[in-house]
Amino acid sequence: MLTDFTTGDWVQMRKPHACGGNRWEITRTGADIKIRCLQCGRVVMLPRQDFERAAKKKLEKEEGQ
Repeated sequence: MLTDFTTGDWVQMRKPHACGGNRWEITRTGADIKIRCLQCGRVVMLPRQDFERAAKKKLEKEEGQ
């Protein structure tokens, strides 16, 4: 369960996205969390409770990103 996150962080979710990507960027926080898939660009909004349960770990940003 991931509870320490901020806007701009990259996270890995428990299940991969339909495009095959598993890296997401947090673009908005609050009662709902907005995340963007770093492979296909799809944006998804999740309730905070669902996001905290589905997020696996925080990732390090790659150089040049």
